[in-house]
Amino acid sequence: MKSIAQKVFDIEIASLQYVASMIDEQFSQAVESILESKGRLVVCGMGKSGHISRKISATFTSTGTPSFFMHPAEAFHGDLGMISADDVVVLVSYSGETEEVLKIVPYLQYNKNTFIAITGNAKSTLAINANYHLNVCVKQEACPLELAPTSSTTATLVMGDALAVALMTARDFSPADFARFHPGGRLGRKLLVRVKDLMRTDKLPFIDSSATFTQLVLQMSEGKLGMVIVGTPDKVAGVITDGDLRRGFVKYEDIHHLPITDLMNTNPRIINEHELVYDAEELMMERKITTLLVHNDDNTLTGVYQIFNQA
Repeated sequence: MKSIAQKVFDIEIASLQYVASMIDEQFSQAVESILESKGRLVVCGMGKSGHISRKISATFTSTGTPSFFMHPAEAFHGDLGMISADDVVVLVSYSGETEEVLKIVPYLQYNKNTFIAITGNAKSTLAINANYHLNVCVKQEACPLELAPTSSTTATLVMGDALAVALMTARDFSPADFARFHPGGRLGRKLLVRVKDLMRTDKLPFIDSSATFTQLVLQMSEGKLGMVIVGTPDKVAGVITDGDLRRGFVKYEDIHHLPITDLMNTNPRIINEHELVYDAEELMMERKITTLLVHNDDNTLTGVYQIFNQA
């Protein structure tokens, strides 16, 4: 079974490479037509192509290109009314001869809609009549019977992804834009939520610079943040983490009688409470740290933000 799975991957990867080699100026022109459109992007396909079309449309919608899927059979029974003259339509049919899809073409021509065909046959009726044709012809389906759409549907799906990514790039679609369309996801929360909304504010482990080593350990344990803050909210002298303690035990022979100020980091990373969680975590990953001190606009320490506490 493992060898069969590997063969499927090999065939489909080779198919994608072949399709990629055929991408031409038609792709760029199709992207430009969508960018210039004042309407939405309608994606239409039948059968397996219909399933792929639904996913392509969903990808467009979530990445800055308003889109919806239209079932070709339903379209011919009234749903064509959903298409405005400003819309660009993508018709998907590997053969380029799917009857239900071809029936839509005369209406699109009458309505003067720009339409893009995604087919595996450049000489098909659909390809010839389209404003732009994107060729997804594959040499071999992964199905051993050469019957079930496998390599061809994968190629169609990736062509849709290529269109979506090209449009994202052209529109400078940012992580913040993505988050607005995905407010329920982890990324959405990071990009829409401020540090002050998630930081720890209660019972922050402050300690005086004159505290003993024993007091340091007790405060670190009680604070449950793996660190203590040396100083006061208005004047932070530094921080001591559990990592600083471990390194101290290795470096000093008698750490118990050492002034705790010899262990502290006098230049801890601090961020404003109004910063986005996304920016905070970018900084933390860049600096390879897990904790940030948080201050308000008056430079008073108001909380602690830790990356590993976030789901």
